[in-house]
Amino acid sequence: MKKRMVGLAVMFTMIILQLISGISASAEELATAGTKHYQTNFTETSLSGRDTYMEQFFQVESYWQEESVEVHLDYAISQLTQNERSSITLSINGTPFHSFRPVAQETGKQQLSVQIPVELIVKGVNTLMVQGHLESTAPLVANVCLPTETRENWLQIAKSSRVAVNYSAEPIQNSIRDFNQHFIGLGTIKDAQNAIAVPKANMAAELEAATYALSGFAKANPTTEKPIPLVEYNSDNMKGKQAVVLVSLFENLPEEIKPLVQSDNLENKATLQLIKQADRSVLVITSRNADLLVKAGRLAANQTLLNQIDADHKDVDNTTEVDTPTVNISRNLTLTETGDKLVGDRHREKSYFISLPGNRSIADASKLNIKFRYARNLDFDRSMVTVLINDTPIGSKRLSTELADGDHMEFTIPKTLNISGNFTVKVAFDLELKNAWCIENQGQMPWAFIDKDTMLQLNTKDRADLLFNNYPYPFLRDGSYNKVAVVLPKERDGYIYQTLTNLFNLLGRYAQTNTGEIQFYQDNVSAQQLKDREVIAIGSYQDNQVIRDTNKNLYFRYDASGRGFVSNEKMSIDASYGTRIGTLQLIDSPYGNGFGLLAVTGSESKYTYLASKLIGSEGTLWKVFGDGAVTDIDGNIKAFRFKKETTAESNNVLNQVIERRDVLGFMIASMLIVLLVLLSLILMIRKYNKKRGGRR
Repeated sequence: MKKRMVGLAVMFTMIILQLISGISASAEELATAGTKHYQTNFTETSLSGRDTYMEQFFQVESYWQEESVEVHLDYAISQLTQNERSSITLSINGTPFHSFRPVAQETGKQQLSVQIPVELIVKGVNTLMVQGHLESTAPLVANVCLPTETRENWLQIAKSSRVAVNYSAEPIQNSIRDFNQHFIGLGTIKDAQNAIAVPKANMAAELEAATYALSGFAKANPTTEKPIPLVEYNSDNMKGKQAVVLVSLFENLPEEIKPLVQSDNLENKATLQLIKQADRSVLVITSRNADLLVKAGRLAANQTLLNQIDADHKDVDNTTEVDTPTVNISRNLTLTETGDKLVGDRHREKSYFISLPGNRSIADASKLNIKFRYARNLDFDRSMVTVLINDTPIGSKRLSTELADGDHMEFTIPKTLNISGNFTVKVAFDLELKNAWCIENQGQMPWAFIDKDTMLQLNTKDRADLLFNNYPYPFLRDGSYNKVAVVLPKERDGYIYQTLTNLFNLLGRYAQTNTGEIQFYQDNVSAQQLKDREVIAIGSYQDNQVIRDTNKNLYFRYDASGRGFVSNEKMSIDASYGTRIGTLQLIDSPYGNGFGLLAVTGSESKYTYLASKLIGSEGTLWKVFGDGAVTDIDGNIKAFRFKKETTAESNNVLNQVIERRDVLGFMIASMLIVLLVLLSLILMIRKYNKKRGGRR
């Protein structure tokens, strides 16, 4: 009996311990349930030299509460590295936090995982530096300095290296500004928790306003891998969404949303109102007036204004200013507002991003004037500065003692670079020290400073060829939507909305203003409505009248039944294969001279969507050139040029002169001077003739 009691006591004790363990485990799960994870992968980098470094940037959102940050390195070093004399140091935002001695191994790749102190992390952009001191030879004689052979010193960092941020996200506050920050946050986009929605039976004004809003958010999207979706508002599409922008005329609002909207006087105003639901926040953009709804959509495309609205609603009427500033095309640009300092020996560089509309290219006589100064303790026989545009060198200069306190370089940007759209200017210094192998580098020597007076004189010209090489022209011109007409099928499934998502996420990234014009039409649109517009026709031969009407002009034409594409002079197409491909075709518009028409088309909407993916991001756009492209479900892509190439440049000298205001002004002034001289000569001759006549 006593043994039975002891056994029962042991059994009850075990049950209680299991319950306690289960409760503890559940508590631990609850504690970590709100933890999210975001990682930034490195770009693959190969470094060489005794002292070398690389920088990797990663973002921390303002509403994140960082719990831990870990850097994971996959790297390989030279097998000749001297282990006891080499080291690698990791720094975050200029502060070192971990150093180690790499061990040379024949196997190659090595791994390291280390925590970054959370207190060193800042909101916004963080800079992780991997700095290596690598030596492959040892001095043959004690206390003798010998140069190190840099070709043997190398460090390779694989693209599988990453920075991982574990964080908990603060909930969306009751302000449009905070909603906006969450909506375009890295974690929100990565987990597909955001969307722009329109009602199912949407009207043209609703699609127009939603497209403007999408363009603004797409431009602010910090990642190019994941687009912001444009969807119909329904329960399936809203699953898992935590931040939704709903664009709708008031009468078309969903029944569960309509009672929550402040609906007074919506005939004379539009409103942006933040509504909290059980599992999401919805920014409702609505009005009873179609024109004001479109204006409210333009406001949503203005990130500067959205980030200033601390209230949960904003009214828009006819007097509300919503436009973004206009884009200056040819202008003088200051590369740095306060100047930039570079410290450390050997190779140091600073990059500057220049934003330029996709249809503009750099014209003749664009100049770069760089002013800088540098330390006097350099080896001036080996120190130099190089300027690169898109990593192509355009000029170099050797540094000198005499000009150390105030040096400068001026370059004319070569026309042969053929730069169009955004580009990068890089200023790279090679700061070499005398007997560097004998000097312990203190980190702050030597140095160079790029002065704030550094200027880029930017002259540009239009690129007007209807080619995907110049895309997004003609639909964007000088940073604005260029009288775009989008023709859609009457019945739209999810693939059609995914096609719009792809098209306007990329166009939105290039759009620099919210002042352009986009009109939406159904396939029964008249030719008069499309006159003198840049047309985008989406759909198939069966469901889009514009594609049917222009089939004879397409490079890839549908067969007589309209079920599939047929062969042409560039590509043989099997009848069955022709029903399983999507095409992009950029042709001259039949609705107006000098305008273009883009057909995004396939026999079914899923193939139309496949074609749109080619112009959905910068990552795929480079695969498309010429004016016609074909893709299939297996990922095969073929691009062709059907328009004949011109044998000579079509640029007219007069047009180039007119675009150059400085040259035009000089020519006008010169002509005026010549006219004044001629007028003076005429008057002098007349006066002389009168005197001679009087003497007679």
